[in-house]
Amino acid sequence: MKTSTPSTHASGALFAMVCLILSVGLCIVAAQNQPSAASRQRLAIPAGRKVFVHSKSLLVSAEVVEDKLLKRPEFQQRGFAITRDIDDADLIIELRHDLLTKYVFTIIDVKSRTVVAGGKLSSLGGTVAEKVAKRFIKEINAVSQP
Repeated sequence: MKTSTPSTHASGALFAMVCLILSVGLCIVAAQNQPSAASRQRLAIPAGRKVFVHSKSLLVSAEVVEDKLLKRPEFQQRGFAITRDIDDADLIIELRHDLLTKYVFTIIDVKSRTVVAGGKLSSLGGTVAEKVAKRFIKEINAVSQP
């Protein structure tokens, strides 16, 4: 029979405390990266904007996301275009790999240097690039609504 010592309980409690602190910190960071409802209502994303895609993920390249965006009829209808020159961009989509199957994307307005939309998505149940393209359209539509 295995007996537990006070140091075993203390280290288990310490581990639980560290996990709790990290999870609270991640929630705070995620909340800070999301634009408020008020700021979403104030921003107007006009059609005809140039989009630059920057992927920090080794598993999902910017070119694949660009391809998925170009295949979305809403992207074409709103007059968006892909640019490979960051200095020519109106919007930047940043994509990074977070934890295991999670990815974080952020849409940044270059002129005002503000995060206009963003979120997390999973690689399970479809391709990340396709999900980023769908969410881009959804988020831009939400930001553009009065």
